[in-house]
This record gives sequence, C-alpha cells and structure tokens, in this order.
Amino acid sequence: MLSKSGTVSRYILGLMFTVFGANGLMMAFNNGVGFIPMPPPPPQMIPIMTGFMATGYLMTLVALLQFISGVLFLTGFYINAGIVFLGPIVVNILLIHVFAEREGLGMGIFTTVLFVILVASRWADFRPMVRR
Repeated sequence: MLSKSGTVSRYILGLMFTVFGANGLMMAFNNGVGFIPMPPPPPQMIPIMTGFMATGYLMTLVALLQFISGVLFLTGFYINAGIVFLGPIVVNILLIHVFAEREGLGMGIFTTVLFVILVASRWADFRPMVRR
C-alpha cells in the first residue's frame, strides 16, 4: 500500500514542482513575469520576500531545484536526488506558512504530507544515513 501511495505522491509532487519551478524560472529570466500570474504578497511577507530577492540568486536556485526535482519525480529517474533537493524547500514552504503567512497553510500541509509519504515509501534507501 505504501508503494502505491508513494507513487501517487511522487506524481503529484512531480507535477506541482515542475509547473511551479518552470514558472519561477520564467519569472527569474523574464523580469518577474511567468505563465502563472503571482498576486502581490501580503504585508507580512514583503520583508521576507525582499530578503529572498536581495540575494540575487536564491529564488532562481529554488525554482531550478523545484523544476529539476519535479522532472526527476515524473520520469522516475534519480528520485532520491529529487527528494534530497526538495527536503529543505518543503520544510521552508511549511514553516513560512506556519509562522508568517497562514493563508497558504493548507497547501503547505498538503505538500508536506505528500513529501513525507514519498520519503516513507523510499525509507529503505535513506535508512543507512541515519544509523549510528
């Protein structure tokens, strides 16, 4: 049962991160214009987004990792690499919505649950990393 739910989670995450990663890359290289219009951030997110944008590279890197991981999930190649790339991003998606912007909390929880199911379905591959 876990392998079927892991496969479903992998495809949903793959679709989500491929689309949003491609949109982020398009925004990075097209003066902030992507194929999915982004609404203005709520007031509490403006300082956070300003900090992310001020780095000059962070949002592009995140979009690139999302896109690559999404493609890896959809193709079935190097799935574990995609999991490693997306782990910190998924944690940040959840925590941003927990601590700063509650409107997207449902989607943050949904993404995190899918990610946990995917990791659990492939736990045998990651178990050696957490042994003593």
